[in-house]
Amino acid sequence: MIERFLTQTHFSSEEDFKNNLHFIVPENFNFAYDVMDVWAEEQPDKECLLWTSERGEEVKTTFRQFKEQTDRTAAYFLSLGIGKGDKVMLILKRHYQWWLSMMALCKIGAVAIPATHMLTAKDIEYRNQRASVKAIICANDEYVTTQIANAMPDSPTVKVLVAVNSMAQVGKHPIPEGFHDWHEEWPKAPAFHRPDFVNENGDTMLMYFTSGTSGEPKMVAHDFLYALGHLTTGVFWHNLDENSIHLTVADTGWGKAVWGKLYGQWFAGATVFVFDHEKFTAEKIMRVMEKYHVTSFCAPPTIYRFMIQEDFSKYDLSALKYCTTAGEALEPAVYEKFYELTGLKMHEGFGQTETTMTLGTFPWIEPKPGSMGKPNPQYCIRLVKADGTECEDGEKGEICIDTRNGKAIGLFKGYYRDEELTKKAWHDGLYHTGDLAWRDEDGYYWFVGRADDVIKSSGYRIGPFEVESALMTHPAVVECAVTGVPDPVRGMVVKATVVLAKEYKDKAGDALVKELQNHVKHETAPYKYPRRIEFVDELPKTISGKIRRVEIREKDSKK
Repeated sequence: MIERFLTQTHFSSEEDFKNNLHFIVPENFNFAYDVMDVWAEEQPDKECLLWTSERGEEVKTTFRQFKEQTDRTAAYFLSLGIGKGDKVMLILKRHYQWWLSMMALCKIGAVAIPATHMLTAKDIEYRNQRASVKAIICANDEYVTTQIANAMPDSPTVKVLVAVNSMAQVGKHPIPEGFHDWHEEWPKAPAFHRPDFVNENGDTMLMYFTSGTSGEPKMVAHDFLYALGHLTTGVFWHNLDENSIHLTVADTGWGKAVWGKLYGQWFAGATVFVFDHEKFTAEKIMRVMEKYHVTSFCAPPTIYRFMIQEDFSKYDLSALKYCTTAGEALEPAVYEKFYELTGLKMHEGFGQTETTMTLGTFPWIEPKPGSMGKPNPQYCIRLVKADGTECEDGEKGEICIDTRNGKAIGLFKGYYRDEELTKKAWHDGLYHTGDLAWRDEDGYYWFVGRADDVIKSSGYRIGPFEVESALMTHPAVVECAVTGVPDPVRGMVVKATVVLAKEYKDKAGDALVKELQNHVKHETAPYKYPRRIEFVDELPKTISGKIRRVEIREKDSKK
């Protein structure tokens, strides 16, 4: 498959990859037709999707079956009046129909807007108005359908609502008034006929309202080549092939879902494994990995932090061969503990909702625990200081993408309907990620923090991640978030909000605070130690699993 899109398909070294990664860009590329339907023709009986749920359901789907189902879904959407360019919000949790909907919308040239099931009526109303949403396809969850219904009076562009029961709910859970019933209507859809014209490469295929850590969500618009940009994500970073069974832990409302459960994995011809569940526990995930012999696993560091608290002797994960992580920076202590328990080295990657993977530890790059890896040659990466000059090795700067020679495949088009915000982030030929890092003498990049998360204390600039990494090497700490709090003498001081391991919870107190402070002083430069420590049961997070330091700061400002 990938030989259709790359001039060279195998790479033996970092240098080889850097010099010889070149895309073949088809005219009017469409992932659903040019990848999925081609697989259906060439390997019709190959399993492409293995969907399971905590309700005991299991669906094994071949490429041929998937084509038939996505054709039917496209026909169903057309029958509802959904067409090219229409904006369609998908609030489907991990229901099987999310995969059908994503490909069906691609086949008719409509714009998919995946969203989390945690949205309130106000959130939905905001999205409907800002994006002129025409249709919403949602899980038939009482909370979800109620919030959608409550948003409708102020959502004049929305013309179609469709509710989807889980397989266990079919025939048992009524569809609310005003919603079409997917399971009733989908089987009756007419035959699908591919439209005469579906898309150009620059047309919008996908939009995300970023979860963000502050401010109103931004609308990130991606063109049809965004899917092609993820070829490197699945084939090379995840290191997948046709024999792989890959699990990425991500809600379908988060951009990481298309990173790990859709485009790149199917370029490789891998089987995408899905576990539809409501509330994460490490035990649940590890049991299904054991049962279904998952060979490749990707999750944010949060998941790994909880996994390493488990007794690995209770699980048979011998099928697992390759592990990756992204979403936020990985503490070296978590890497080392996971390696000790499994013998597997985690390969970290970095990117944003606005990009595909821009930095990563590819198979031919030896991981350095805590490093994001090296630039994906698909992008021209610059590390830039505040004055606009480039950083030398060891200097901290902002990760930027140089677009003076053209927009990279996978980079977003801009923030939809917000030219001012687009220009603020993307100007003078550089897209500014807002993430700070430094580069070592071997070319590895090391995360410092978001530009607005850096703590300025007594003239020092302290990145939260370096303090968090030091804290994570103490056995008492499961998770932590480091923020700055105002101080009359130092301007700001470092504060750590800490989730303790089970065996340390009853030890929370002044003595443990002192112990953790001294520990940080020995692990990193003493001036970085947290002068304040608060113990909590859990940290506030976005749906994507990123820690919301802004929420901690806001809470502290009110004390």
